[in-house]
Amino acid sequence: MEGSVTDSSMTEPYRDAVRRVLAEGVAVAQAVERDAALHATVVAAAEQTAAAMKSGRKLMVAGNGGSAADAQHLAAEFVCRLVENRPAMRAVALTTNTSSMTAIGNDYGFERVFARQVEALGQRGDVFMGISTSGRSPNILRALEQCREMGIATIGLTGGSRGDMGPLCDHLIAIPSTVTMYIQQAHLALEHIFCMVAERAYFGSEQSAAYPAGAVKA
Repeated sequence: MEGSVTDSSMTEPYRDAVRRVLAEGVAVAQAVERDAALHATVVAAAEQTAAAMKSGRKLMVAGNGGSAADAQHLAAEFVCRLVENRPAMRAVALTTNTSSMTAIGNDYGFERVFARQVEALGQRGDVFMGISTSGRSPNILRALEQCREMGIATIGLTGGSRGDMGPLCDHLIAIPSTVTMYIQQAHLALEHIFCMVAERAYFGSEQSAAYPAGAVKA
């Protein structure tokens, strides 16, 4: 076919890139798998989130770009379910209300788009998770500062550079990489695990009794 690429010498570099990027991503995942301190932080954050939800509080999540998609994904796992059938859990992504976000961005600046929502929706005893691969996203940092003022627990997901998030987070989950896509891949895996641990800490043995197997279909 005219114009088609059939020369393997032309396509091989792309195949090499696929193998290399997959291998690099796996290496980051393996480093995370070996990091016992990081595992303990994920568990502590999930247990605190479950305890907050048991007391009638909620999880708020925010991020930018791909991390905004992660925020919405994680909130959906709590509200719907991850794996097991169980009652809904109280979580909200602060990345979905375009009218609020554009109004706040226009009137107060984009760095306030999450802090202003925390101020409006947050309560003492809530939990906020801020996701920033660099650790330097101004709107995430401002939201974390707002949480500190309001007595809201804070969880940070970031990368190896950590940025400025550390002092503002009760639980800092830092992926040992500075490459955004590898950090995001590890974030997604840990977000699922975070939700799983929070589910189990919240429901325990009550989960299966509340929603018998087969009660909800995927």
